[in-house]
Amino acid sequence: MALRGPLELGEKVQLTDRKGNMITIQIESGAMVQTPHGHILHDDLIGLSEGSVVTTQTTPRRAEDVDRNKPWKAARSIGGWQYAVMRPRLADYVLSMPRGAQIMYPKDIAQVLSLGDIRKGMRVLESGAGSGALSIHLLDAVGELGELTTIELRPEFAHIARANATVYFGGDPGWWSLLQGDFDSVAATLPADGYDRVVLDMLDPWNRLSEVERVLAPGGVFLSYITTTTQMSRLAEALRNSERWTEPQIDETLERSWKAQGLSVRPDHQMIGHTGFLVLSRLMAEGAPALRRRERGAKDTYTDIDREQGPEALESLGLRDISDRKLRKVIRDLDHQRSVLESKQGN
Repeated sequence: MALRGPLELGEKVQLTDRKGNMITIQIESGAMVQTPHGHILHDDLIGLSEGSVVTTQTTPRRAEDVDRNKPWKAARSIGGWQYAVMRPRLADYVLSMPRGAQIMYPKDIAQVLSLGDIRKGMRVLESGAGSGALSIHLLDAVGELGELTTIELRPEFAHIARANATVYFGGDPGWWSLLQGDFDSVAATLPADGYDRVVLDMLDPWNRLSEVERVLAPGGVFLSYITTTTQMSRLAEALRNSERWTEPQIDETLERSWKAQGLSVRPDHQMIGHTGFLVLSRLMAEGAPALRRRERGAKDTYTDIDREQGPEALESLGLRDISDRKLRKVIRDLDHQRSVLESKQGN
C-alpha cells in the first residue's frame, strides 16, 4: 500500500461522509461503488490526491430499496452526496477487511506490540493467524529485516490471512513464513532459541508452554491473548508452576471515545469493553529459576472450600484478612453509632 502520492489502481481507499459513515473499497478499472446516496465510479478516483472530495452521481432507485411505509421517499433523487477520500489507516483496513475468524481488536493489538516490545528486525513466532489482523501488524512491526513465522491449523484461515496481507502490502510479504498444522507438530521442526517473541492466540496456551520454552530465546517475551477468566487463571498458574517463567503480567484494555463540540464535552454512550486478556511473561535462562514473591501465610487462595470437610477445615483456611485489634475497633465504632441512633430515637 502506497504511503503518499496520487491514488493508484489496486489500492484500498476509504470514503467518509459528513456523518462519519465509511466505505472501504479497492480501486478497480471500470468498477463502480454503490452508496446509499448514489454511485461513484472507481475511474474517477484514480490520480486523486488524498483528502480530495468526490460527489456521488444519480442512481435510479430500485423497487426493493423503497420503504413501503415511506413511499414519499421514492420521489427523492439520490446523488450529490460528498465523500472525503483517504487511504485507510492500518486499524481501518483490519476492521474492514474480509474475514472468516473473529479478529483481534486494534486496542489489543496495540498492547501486544507495545507490551511485547516487538520491533524491527526481530524474529517472532505467532500461532493462530485467523483472518490475519495481528499477522499484518506483526509483519509491519518487524519489517523486512525481521521474520514472522505463523502457525495456522486450518488451511482456509491461512488462505484468508495471506490474501489480506498480500492486498495490504501490495504483494506477498517475503519475510513471512505461514505454516499449516497443529502447533506442537510444527513448532517441533523450528530451531531451538530461534525466536525473540512468541505470541499465541489459541484456546489452551498452557498446553503449549513446553514447545514455547524450546523455541524462545532466554529473555524473550511470551504473550498470550485469551478471552475468559478461567483460561487466564489456568495459564497464569501454569507459568508460576514452572521455574522457567517470570511472574505473569495480566492486562485488559477498555476503550471509550469522547465527543467534544464547543462546551459540550462528554464520553460516548457506547464503548469497547472486554474483548480479551493479555498474559505476558519472560523466559529465564536454563538453570536460573524464576524469582517468586513470598506468599503471606495468613491468606490461602488455593484451597477449594467445597472440598474441605468439617468446621475445623473451614477454620484452617484463614481467609479473614483483618487483625483482632482492628476488628475490636470496628465493633466499638459501630456500637457507638448505634447508640447515638437509639438515643436520637428515644428523644
